[in-house]
Amino acid sequence: MCKRAIAPRNGYWTLPAGYLENGETTSQGAVRETIEEANANVELGDVYTLFSLPHISQIYLFYRARLIDLDFFPGQETLETRLFSEHEIPWNELAFPVITETLEHYFQDLPAGHFPIRSQDIVIDRKRHPIK
Repeated sequence: MCKRAIAPRNGYWTLPAGYLENGETTSQGAVRETIEEANANVELGDVYTLFSLPHISQIYLFYRARLIDLDFFPGQETLETRLFSEHEIPWNELAFPVITETLEHYFQDLPAGHFPIRSQDIVIDRKRHPIK
């Protein structure tokens, strides 16, 4: 996981993520963002979670991935990188609801070793819950 060094949610924990560049596939973007934010070498797996966020006109798509080695360190947009076991995750310090949802699904699916693709709409009233 990465502790964000940028707004929004500076200082909160997230999974590597970001915007696609022009001409980039989702899988290429996932690998690039992982390298940019965590300098981590990964073998990309299957799509795992897909979230529609109509209040900000975005979608979030997360892949599962396997670390190739443990030689990772914070990128320019990251204060700290760290691996967590489930009980170590700072649940109250996660940057976005999609991170919480993805991690909760992962730890629910882990015992059976079956990771179905999950799709969900997340609707947030920005007037009541502004992102800082």
